Amino acid sequence: MTDPLERIAAALERMAPAPLAAPDFDSADAFLWQTAPERLTPVNKVSRVDFDLLVGINRSRDTLLANTRQFAKGFPANNALLWGARGMGKSSLVKAVHAKLLDEGLPLKVVELAREDLPTVARLMDLLREAPQRRFILFCDDLSFSHDDQHYKSLKAVLDGGIAGRPDNVIFYATSNRRHLMPRDMIENERSSAINPAEAVEEKVSLSDRFGLWLGFHPCSQDEYMSMIFGYVAAHGMTVDEETVRAEAIEWTATRGARSGRVAWQFFTDLAGRHDVSL
Repeated sequence: MTDPLERIAAALERMAPAPLAAPDFDSADAFLWQTAPERLTPVNKVSRVDFDLLVGINRSRDTLLANTRQFAKGFPANNALLWGARGMGKSSLVKAVHAKLLDEGLPLKVVELAREDLPTVARLMDLLREAPQRRFILFCDDLSFSHDDQHYKSLKAVLDGGIAGRPDNVIFYATSNRRHLMPRDMIENERSSAINPAEAVEEKVSLSDRFGLWLGFHPCSQDEYMSMIFGYVAAHGMTVDEETVRAEAIEWTATRGARSGRVAWQFFTDLAGRHDVSL
């Protein structure tokens, strides 16, 4: 029969696992934070769009590049929230900026974190804090919270850093379709049902205020949509009839009921396939 003390010790070890071993940060420029067990997994090839192909979001593109360059050089920079219309290149921009600064020779890593893994973020930051000679973008894509979601409290630890402060070598970038990271109807419901309506929503709505940099992404015009497509055409050295492509591109948006960078890329993927061009 197993000694009760041994069973207790084994249970405590499972509840409080040993500290994570530092990964080989030189093995890749991008990593995924994964749990069960907690680990940083290197990503050898990142799926991304070239920085110069991001058309129609010039102001946001240049602002995020400047902020990230400051950070990569060791100067002060802000956490950034990229919010707005779906398919307009929010996550593509973060990855493109990272690639561009790598081309400039700056020592910058990106670590992608899933929203549901936010409760483990304190241990991740402790791990990154132990590599002060490197700079890390902590990236959470498609971030939002429902009315009963408590993960936002973990996000506050990322943005504010708690008593220890956020590591100087870590910056946080998030993308979201929502400016305040939660549904508008939830905000209105909190206001209408609370004893003190202002206080009821302050804690959650103020979460987005903790991002020093807000970058809005809005639906693109038809001219911007066409510029995206012909930018892809030029970048891949394709020869096409412009009027034919223009008519096909307009028909493509009509079948989807929207124009966006994502729709432009989907049309171009189809166009390239029909012209036997590899991407």
